[in-house]
Amino acid sequence: MLKKAIAVALIILAIYWSFFALMPSQISDLSTESTAFSSERALVHLKNITRKPHYVGSDEHEVVINYLVKALNDLGLETQIQEAYSQNKKWGSIVRPKNILTRIKGSDNSKALLLLTHYDSKSHASYGASDAGSGVVTILEGIRAFLSEGKTPKNDIIILFSDAEELGLNGADIFVNQHPWAKDVGLALNFEARGSGGPSYMLIETNGGNQNLINGFKAANPDYPVANSLAYSIYKMLPNDTDLTYFREDGDIDGLNFAFIDDHFDYHTALDNYDRLDRKTLEHQDSYLMPLLSYFSNANLSNLKSEKDSVYFNVPLFKMVSYPNSWILPMLILAILIFLALVFYGIKKRSLNSKYMALAFLPGIGALLINGVIGYFGWKLLLVIYPQYAEILQGFPYNGHLYIWAFALLSTAVCMWLYNKVYKPENTASLAVPPLFLWLIICAIVAFKLEGASFFIIPVYFGLISLFVLVRQKRPDIILMTVLLIPMLVILSPFIKMFPVGLGMKTIIATTLLVSLMFSLAISVFGFSRYKNRWAYLLFVAAFGFFIAAHFNSDFNEDQPKPNSLVYLYDADADKALWATYDNTLDDWTQNYLTNSPEIFDATSINFESKYATKLSYSKKAPIKPLKMPYIDKQKDTIIKGVRHFQVFISPQRAVNTLEFYADGTNQFLSFNINGLEIEKNKGEAYVFNHRVKNRLFSYMVTEQKAIELNFTVPASQKTSFDIFEVSFDLLENDLFKIPKRPKTMIPKPFVLNDAIIIKKTISFE
Repeated sequence: MLKKAIAVALIILAIYWSFFALMPSQISDLSTESTAFSSERALVHLKNITRKPHYVGSDEHEVVINYLVKALNDLGLETQIQEAYSQNKKWGSIVRPKNILTRIKGSDNSKALLLLTHYDSKSHASYGASDAGSGVVTILEGIRAFLSEGKTPKNDIIILFSDAEELGLNGADIFVNQHPWAKDVGLALNFEARGSGGPSYMLIETNGGNQNLINGFKAANPDYPVANSLAYSIYKMLPNDTDLTYFREDGDIDGLNFAFIDDHFDYHTALDNYDRLDRKTLEHQDSYLMPLLSYFSNANLSNLKSEKDSVYFNVPLFKMVSYPNSWILPMLILAILIFLALVFYGIKKRSLNSKYMALAFLPGIGALLINGVIGYFGWKLLLVIYPQYAEILQGFPYNGHLYIWAFALLSTAVCMWLYNKVYKPENTASLAVPPLFLWLIICAIVAFKLEGASFFIIPVYFGLISLFVLVRQKRPDIILMTVLLIPMLVILSPFIKMFPVGLGMKTIIATTLLVSLMFSLAISVFGFSRYKNRWAYLLFVAAFGFFIAAHFNSDFNEDQPKPNSLVYLYDADADKALWATYDNTLDDWTQNYLTNSPEIFDATSINFESKYATKLSYSKKAPIKPLKMPYIDKQKDTIIKGVRHFQVFISPQRAVNTLEFYADGTNQFLSFNINGLEIEKNKGEAYVFNHRVKNRLFSYMVTEQKAIELNFTVPASQKTSFDIFEVSFDLLENDLFKIPKRPKTMIPKPFVLNDAIIIKKTISFE
């Protein structure tokens, strides 16, 4: 009994260790020596640059620029500001970003190391503390500590605080494609965030293989590496972009991303502030920067390109483990041969029973089916019970961690209950065969379809050792069997949390299936327990307890405010005004304008579809306010050789943030120039804006240049028209409306046009 208790304790400790070892447990304080990084010193900068939202075009944006320039100058570095117009075709953004640049001269004429992050915050309410103020202050403090050592690096070190990342990676665009320093860069280290806490994941950005990058990363030897080739493979499949996307696509420059993703509900919201940033997460970013800065500032950055990939994963004690992709098939074949030999040996030795091996497939398959259904429909059911979760567009509610616990425990309970149906201690060896068979099938599939997940074979090898012990001994030492489980637990347990945290609770099925697969390998230990039914009931109760805890934590409050939205939309052509919202569930604040009986928003003429395909949901007639209309001057209208040339000057007469341009498919544009920025045609195409989504031409982000001059050409026979939406984020501050601030239990909804005054105006050219 004592040994079984120790075994259970070891399993719990191994799972805890798999999470605890991912990041530092303490932060460096102000007393840290000057040549070392101090998180508390970095936090001084963070507090100063996150006093207000500082999105592109805001007054605070300029304040932050001046602060960062001074901070770099105080380190003895000369700075420069790079400005140019940029268009991101994928995102539809056009803006004139301001990049902040400086360079530390190295001793050799070699490739440079680039330290990269962006300093703009997401409009309009986010303070940008995590995304990406954390990156800014990590680099500032890291460079200060580096310079304090008084050493001259071999390679130049370029620091780039990019602008307009949130609008479309526009700062990265103008650096890579227009700045002369870009051609000198051999490697870029980018510090990012999609939440406000948790471990920072390292993700590679490269056009080729990752092998040399991984070897360099391991040689730098960071203390808390969190990286695996599965996450790398998944990242490459997702549509998410970072500044490094431009470096890879346009500059063929390799890079390493460092981004934390936990507390995803804070991402791009007013909760992304100084107080919410996890201090240990900031320390984790430091644990990457300092060793990588020391290593790569002196390494040969010209030999990082590779055609070969490596499988890699992090594990406590060993930090990073990697091996070439060329080992994948040999390791798989060897595992299959060992498995077949052990089964043959076990049957011959009569340690394995064919009847019980066949019977043991039932609980394993049953667990996958039942837990798969729980994972797939469970979250959908919870959204029905708690419709307010849908207001959190990130897909991860405030009580999301409680739900991860609940689903993980429920899945484990199902496994315990099912495997108890085939309980016989003497047949544990037979019960261990089908799970290994299933895992080998999985490993064979990923070897051909998802090579990054091929490190799943490592737990299988330890499972084969367990099977060998079970075949040799009817009653093996339970502590030994538990120790053989530890590699599986420490490698795979973090994924139970990673998928729903990073990709949203809709992926909780990944958690329930992974728990089922992990438990199947753990049958080498639990197969000897006659009390699996009791364990199942205990786990069912524990899972129910977490569901209850989540229920009592499901309401919105000051610590967990409800995201909501309100816009005022004036159609200048029809002389009509509406209140509108993106919310599915109205609250007291929005009902003041939309009432208890709002109308379904009519999107036939207006369609502001934002990230996550979020559409305006409800509207209500609003009073018409005396807003100043934009000044529009058609300065040129000439037909030359069948082509009609237009020049149009548009000047907002109020403080605005963006100008959105839309035109339906009947409008074709031969050329288009915006404030001197020529829109390029796709190769082999006759028109620009050929692939617009929802009729959107572009979004012009207003900065110092308030007015916009358009020069464009169209076929002479075309009746051209387009809609302009003039957007300002000042609905709550505008004296014409006198809208009260939100209660502390609410925040502006992110990812949508919010707190906005929108004027729609159609320009027609007959």
